[in-house]
Amino acid sequence: MIVDIHTHTFPQAIAAATIEKLAAMSHLTPFTHGSNAELAASMAQAGIDCSVVLPVATNPHQVAHVNESAAQINARGRGTGIYSFGCIHPDFSDYRAELARAAELGLKGIKLHPVYQGVDFDDIRTLRILDRAAELGLIVLSHSGLDVGFPGVVHVTPRMVRSALDQVGPMTLILAHMGGWRNWDQVEELLPDTSVYLDTSYSLGDLAPLDDGFYLPEDLPMMPQEQFLRMVRTFGPHRILFGTDSPWQSQTDAVAAIRALPLSQEEQDGILGGNAQKLLNFPNM
Repeated sequence: MIVDIHTHTFPQAIAAATIEKLAAMSHLTPFTHGSNAELAASMAQAGIDCSVVLPVATNPHQVAHVNESAAQINARGRGTGIYSFGCIHPDFSDYRAELARAAELGLKGIKLHPVYQGVDFDDIRTLRILDRAAELGLIVLSHSGLDVGFPGVVHVTPRMVRSALDQVGPMTLILAHMGGWRNWDQVEELLPDTSVYLDTSYSLGDLAPLDDGFYLPEDLPMMPQEQFLRMVRTFGPHRILFGTDSPWQSQTDAVAAIRALPLSQEEQDGILGGNAQKLLNFPNM
């Protein structure tokens, strides 16, 4: 089974317009127009059995509605293979109750995106969310490192993650983009002895810049394969989870990139889905 733990979709009525706006902001070419139907078609082409949608709350007013929509996606998941995490915003007033409601709705975890939310990962507003999520057994998956749409803006560094975990204690935390996009040396230095999981999105392969002249392909280098393999060994293959950030990477190409690595079949299968299966335990997985 192949599980993509890092994808993004939007309601059909606004999906295309939302992706167009995000593409203009990031200067990247999307591989789908962001609907669940197009994600399902992409999954079928790539041989992916399950994708996890990660909604981002850019303001507190979105949170309750997004979590209800996520629960509806999960109710259909057995037939579609598409599931959803919930969300929270650091400025949501009654975050404790909302996170408890997310757990009651059956959501396995929540997505944080400190760059879009404008809050550092070791800020008290984030720490209290992490602490409450840990109390409820919710997984937290967070953007980490730089963001191509916000050049120079960093709200999640490996040092911030280390500080947060030292204060919060044991929890299930997944760091996107192999622990910190373009911060990979610091990830290797500071985080191997923690319990964090790393997702592979935006690490191997190539990004696809828009033909608007803002980025050239050489402006967006990804992680050298040698470093990726070293991190697999350092963190352990059981802590690496396959993710694509679809629609911003091709799911087909991302699967092929993992299959091309000089890893054992068992290690590849674990990264591509076995590790996520154990972590998520969705009904049909």
